[in-house]
Amino acid sequence: MARAPLPKIGSFIIDRNGFLRLENRPVSVEIFELENEEIPTDIPRDCTYSTADSYAMSIIGIHENRLRHQPNAIKDVGDYIYQTSALTAMRTVLPSFFKRECRHGPFLFTLTDLHQSNIFVDKNWNITSLVDLEWASTRLVEMFRTPTWLTSKACDEIAEEGQEEYDKVRVEFMDKFTAEEEQAQSPASCNDDRKRRLSAAMKQNWDKGIFWYTLALASPTGIFRLFYKQIQPRFIMHNTDHDSFELIMPWYWAEDYLKVGMKKMSDREDYDIRLRHAFEATATSDTIISI
Repeated sequence: MARAPLPKIGSFIIDRNGFLRLENRPVSVEIFELENEEIPTDIPRDCTYSTADSYAMSIIGIHENRLRHQPNAIKDVGDYIYQTSALTAMRTVLPSFFKRECRHGPFLFTLTDLHQSNIFVDKNWNITSLVDLEWASTRLVEMFRTPTWLTSKACDEIAEEGQEEYDKVRVEFMDKFTAEEEQAQSPASCNDDRKRRLSAAMKQNWDKGIFWYTLALASPTGIFRLFYKQIQPRFIMHNTDHDSFELIMPWYWAEDYLKVGMKKMSDREDYDIRLRHAFEATATSDTIISI
């Protein structure tokens, strides 16, 4: 699927004349789940991207919208500071993970929801079929990663305490993948005059920490732990005094930082009240039925 570079980031549609066109926004399960929760993504259906950084900034914007619009997005003031500091830093460090020479591609077609329950194999473990193909879209090479489910742990668990275990399985996976790619001769190129294999790009993504950055972009629930455990340490390893980070960074998140913070505290209080009433109503209903 990733053999032919494509001109932009998006997903395919079949137009009224039956032609296949790359004219739909890049789809993913995470985006639709957030929209189902009435969180705006600000990515119109006909929106495609010609540069990697513009797409990445749109994804960061989705995380910021989740913080603004999800009623239970924060636990308390400390959590609000924790999240806004990370989101501000994610914007700041983006150029460190997306190479300027690959800003315009290659963009490659891939399945964005390829977890183990979507893969069918025969008795010899040969893949026979895949499902959930509707989540396929074109992505930048930096977003190609080994599957996070290799050790059956959530991405934030891997980031915090399971990296060594995951890396052992990842290396084994990459050895197999590299061998298959060499056999199939499937190159991915950053420039026309410099060919490289997708396996080499994926290895580089791991070695340079790009793996963790793009995984954070793809994980509404894991982005903050991924940032603090795997992304931030790469920038402060030579800084022994970094206690002022959360005193400074959140103020650069948005001009309405204080206003949003007060609203989020009110949202959380209202959410807790409604949740408690919902459980009380359920308990009362169960009691009546049992009588």
